[in-house]
Amino acid sequence: MLSRIRLNNDAGSQYTSVIYTDRIDEIGAAPSIGTVGDSFDNAMAESVIGIFKTELHRNPAVLADNGGHWKGLDDLEIATCAWVPWFNEERLHGELEYRTPNEVEDGYRVNTQTKVA
Repeated sequence: MLSRIRLNNDAGSQYTSVIYTDRIDEIGAAPSIGTVGDSFDNAMAESVIGIFKTELHRNPAVLADNGGHWKGLDDLEIATCAWVPWFNEERLHGELEYRTPNEVEDGYRVNTQTKVA
């Protein structure tokens, strides 16, 4: 049941339910909600999941290479383990001046450490 609950910041009534709160406590998780109007929402995570579904899960070329839809969870997990490094280390992003996310993070880290030092 928990996997069907969207953990985002729309602060709907499902977040105040006793069952939800009890389950979160039971598994030792922190609820992923903030207050209305703050910047702590899951927009970025939802965007990445959308990209994942488009590029890996629903992409006709990928499915053709796979011989059709995924045969099971193991196949999809293996493909996901290959997709995540590609997404972060090889994928050139137009909004990042055609650099990879890792290159941008490395550059940020170097610039931040240089300014602090």
